[in-house]
Amino acid sequence: LAMLDGGRHGHQQPATPRPLVSEALIDPAAWTAGICSAAEGALVTFEGRVRDHDHGRKVTSLRYEAHPEAHVVLADIVAQARARPEAADAIAVHRVGELEIGDLAFFAAVSAAHRRAAFDTCAWLVDEVKRRLPVWKLQRFADGEEEWVNCA
Repeated sequence: LAMLDGGRHGHQQPATPRPLVSEALIDPAAWTAGICSAAEGALVTFEGRVRDHDHGRKVTSLRYEAHPEAHVVLADIVAQARARPEAADAIAVHRVGELEIGDLAFFAAVSAAHRRAAFDTCAWLVDEVKRRLPVWKLQRFADGEEEWVNCA
């Protein structure tokens, strides 16, 4: 049953929260609590924040919207990251709703016994989220214009 619930061969069920797409603020410390055990010597994290520009235009704020099944896609990506050789655990969370400049919009973390595996898996996870997660953003520019952008 543990395998059906995301368990791993030879590993205890991860204590970290499930992948999530939510309007809730992202607390990196809460998401990484328990992700790195005594067996892992590396923890790599990634924070994606709202920036104040896009293609030379000043961004003032934005809104993220997700497909209703986006959490399923995110869970699948995280499960694939956890299954990669040498990766011990992985988590990811994407915020939706109204965000301001500097807000944390996406967070990912990967633990592994060695740094190279943690870095490689975290980079792979972030790239897969950018490629596959059905999330769009409405960017609002300083000139009053707005633009919908696929986050891929």
